[in-house]
Amino acid sequence: MRTLNLGILAHVDAGKTSLTERLLFNAGVIDKLGSVDAGDTQTDNLELERQRGITIRAAVVSFAIGDVTVNLIDTPGHPDFIAEVERVLGVLDAAVLVVSAVEGVQAQTRVLVRALRRLGVPFIFFVNKVDRLGARYGEVMEALAAQLAVRPIPMSSVIDAGTKLARVEAQDSGNEPLFSALCEALGENDEVLLNDYVLAPERLTEERLGRALADQVAHGLVHPVFAGAAMTGAGVPALASAIAAILPARRPDPDGPVAGNVFKIERGWGGEKLCYFSLASGTVRLRQYLDLPKGAERITAIQLFEGGRSHAVDSFRAGQIARVSGLTGARIGDVVGGDARFDRRACFALPTLETLVLARRPSDKAALWLALNQMVEQDPLINLRRNDETDEVFVSLYGEVQKEVIQSTLLTDFGLEASFDESMVIYVERPMGIGEGLQILFKKPNPFLATVGLRVEPRPAGAGNSFALEVDVGQMPAAFYRAVAETVFEALKQGIFGWQVVDCHVAMTAARHSSPASTAADFRQLTPWVLATALTAAQTILCEPVDRFYIETPAERLSAVLTLLAKSAATTSDSVIADGVARLEGTMASAVVRNVQQQLPGLTSGAGTMETAFDHHAPATSSPRFRRRSGPDPFNAVEYLLRLRGSV
Repeated sequence: MRTLNLGILAHVDAGKTSLTERLLFNAGVIDKLGSVDAGDTQTDNLELERQRGITIRAAVVSFAIGDVTVNLIDTPGHPDFIAEVERVLGVLDAAVLVVSAVEGVQAQTRVLVRALRRLGVPFIFFVNKVDRLGARYGEVMEALAAQLAVRPIPMSSVIDAGTKLARVEAQDSGNEPLFSALCEALGENDEVLLNDYVLAPERLTEERLGRALADQVAHGLVHPVFAGAAMTGAGVPALASAIAAILPARRPDPDGPVAGNVFKIERGWGGEKLCYFSLASGTVRLRQYLDLPKGAERITAIQLFEGGRSHAVDSFRAGQIARVSGLTGARIGDVVGGDARFDRRACFALPTLETLVLARRPSDKAALWLALNQMVEQDPLINLRRNDETDEVFVSLYGEVQKEVIQSTLLTDFGLEASFDESMVIYVERPMGIGEGLQILFKKPNPFLATVGLRVEPRPAGAGNSFALEVDVGQMPAAFYRAVAETVFEALKQGIFGWQVVDCHVAMTAARHSSPASTAADFRQLTPWVLATALTAAQTILCEPVDRFYIETPAERLSAVLTLLAKSAATTSDSVIADGVARLEGTMASAVVRNVQQQLPGLTSGAGTMETAFDHHAPATSSPRFRRRSGPDPFNAVEYLLRLRGSV
C-alpha cells in the first residue's frame, strides 16, 4: 500500500482545520463533524486552541483514501507559530495549501509558498469558503498566478459563488474548458504533449493527461486548484480523489534499513518526553535501540497513528508515524539513517522579538528556568537567553500571541505564574570586512595551553554562519578542534554590540597544543578571546529586522495612509488602485509595525487592513543599540582574563 505524508497549510482562519475535519469525516474516521467554534475538532487538543479557535501545535491523524494511507498533519496558520510549521515541512511528501475565497492570498500564504518551493515539496491549492459573502473565486485564481509565481490550473468550477447556494462542480479533463487548460499548462514543460495537442489532440487521453499532471505536480511545475467549502463538504470529494491520484505517494520498504526523523516533541502527563517519529524505511520495534546523534536510545513505548486514532503497538513500519517514549536525549530534527528527505534545511527566519519573563513569586525563578527549557526543547526556533549578571531570563518570539500561549502553558503544565515585559526588537550584527585574531602558546598575554588563530569574513545575506579548518587536522586530537568549532558558534551569539553575529564565516588558521598538559578547556576559553579580536578587526554593522507589508484601504483614504507610511520611513514598492480600493506593498522596520497597525483603523474608518511578514535584515538607521552581555566579555581582554581566573 502506498503512503503519503500530507501537510495542510494555510494563513490563519483560512479553514484548514475544518478541511481536515471534513476529510476525516468523508473517510469514515469520525462519525460526527467537529467545529472550530465549538472547540471539539479532532486535531485541536490544547485547551487554549479550543478557547481561541486557532491551531497552535501540529497534530497527526492517519486515514486511507483508496489504496493510499494518508498521514495528515494539521499545522498552525498563525505566523506566531511558524516554528511548528518549520519542523513539519521536513517530513512532508506533499501539501495542500488552503486559501480563503474571501480574503484571497495573504501574508502567510506567500511565506508558505516560498518555503514549499525552496524545499521542493509538491503542493496543490484548495480555495475554501466559496459559499461565504464576498467570495471571489475568479479573482483568487488570478491572484495565485500574479502574486505567488505559480502555474495554477483550475480543476473546479464554482456557480453562484459568495452565496449559500454556491455549487462546486469537478471538471472533466476530457472536456472543455479543463482539457484546453491542462494541455496548455502541461505543454509548457512537455513539447511532445504540446505537439499532440496542436496536431493530434485525439492522442491526449484522460489517462495520459493524468500521468503528465501527476509528474509535473511532483516536480513543482504546475499547481492544480480545487474549490469548495469545508464546512458543507462541497468540493472536498474531488480534492480527496486528487490527493490519492495526483500527489506523489511512496511505496516504502519495511525491510530496509531504519531511516526516519524526530519532527515534534511534547511532554506526557508524567513529564516524560514523547517524540513524533516519521519512519521512511525499515521497521522499528519496542525495546529497540535507535542510533541518535547523542547516542543510542531504547524505545520503551510506541503509540501508532492509524485509522484516525493512536493506539499502543509493539512495532511500526516504513511509511507510518508514531509517538514513541524512551528517547530522553532526542531533539527535534534528529535523523536516524540517511534518507535524503530529511536533509531539508530551515527555511523560516528566526524570531524578531524578545521579551523578559518574570516569575510572579521570586522563589519560582529556578523552576521557571527549567520549565522554559523544556518548552524551548519543543520549539527549537524559539531561543532562550539568560543574563547571569542580572539573573534575567529572555525568550524570543514571533509575535504577541505567543506570550499568551507561553503564559498559559507555564500555568497549566508547570503550575507557574509568569508575567512579561514589553517586547523588544531583536537586532543582529553582520561582519563588514575580514579580520584575524591569534594567540600563541607560551607567549604572553596568553595564559592558556593552546594556540588558536581565527579569521572572520562576511557571507552573503541569509547564508548563516559557517566554520572551516585551514590547518593540518592531524597535529592535535579531534576533540580540540571540536571544542573550537562549538565555542565559535556559541560565541557568535554575542558580537561587538552584544547581539548575535549572522552570515559570518570563521576559519581556524593556527592550532597547537602541549601534550599532555593541554585540555579541551584551554581551547574553549581561548577561542572567544581570539574571535573577539578578529571581529573587532573586521568590525560589524548593526542590522534591524524589516517586514514586508500589504495594505488595503479605501482609495479616498490613500493620502492619509501614505503620509503615515512616510512618517514611519516605510518604502512602498507597489501600489494599485482598482474598484475604489488601494493596495500597497512595501517594507518597513519591524520596530514601527505595531504603531502603523494601531493608527491604520482610525485613518481608514476601520476599513483598512494590514498584513506583515518578516522580509530581511537591513543596516539600522538609528544610533547603535547595545545589549547587556551575559558572562565574561572577551572584547575586554583584561576583564575577560580576570573573570576566568576568578571563576577557576
